[in-house]
Amino acid sequence: MENWNRRRLLRYLLGTGIGASFLSFLYPIIGFILPPRSRASGPQYVEAGKPEEFQPNSGKVFQFGNQPALLIRTAEGELRAFSAVCTHLGCTVQYTPESKVIWCPCHNGMFDLHGRNIGGPPPRPLAEYKVNVLEGKIIVSQA
Repeated sequence: MENWNRRRLLRYLLGTGIGASFLSFLYPIIGFILPPRSRASGPQYVEAGKPEEFQPNSGKVFQFGNQPALLIRTAEGELRAFSAVCTHLGCTVQYTPESKVIWCPCHNGMFDLHGRNIGGPPPRPLAEYKVNVLEGKIIVSQA
């Protein structure tokens, strides 16, 4: 009878150890496969400035909720806005008027004026925002 209790205890401990190990390997795989829940946090739009503050071929970093964003006035006068968070390592990008590209100083990543990655290590384009001018104010909103 005493051996039976020891044997049962050893099987229980071995079984729960194997089960816990299996779950600890399975949990990160499931977390990777299932997409995270999206939260609609932060503002839907912000005022980024006034049109007269932006000369052609210039850019400005501003806050879009708790993330930096980049507003650019192209040489042709068109206003464009993007997330200023580099898709490589999360550094803040900036506009370089000399070369007319959006540049990430961390690893020399480059994006064109449509947010597409054109050089360096960034794997994806920048998120683009909608820009409208209403009542003399530049309003940037999520696309």
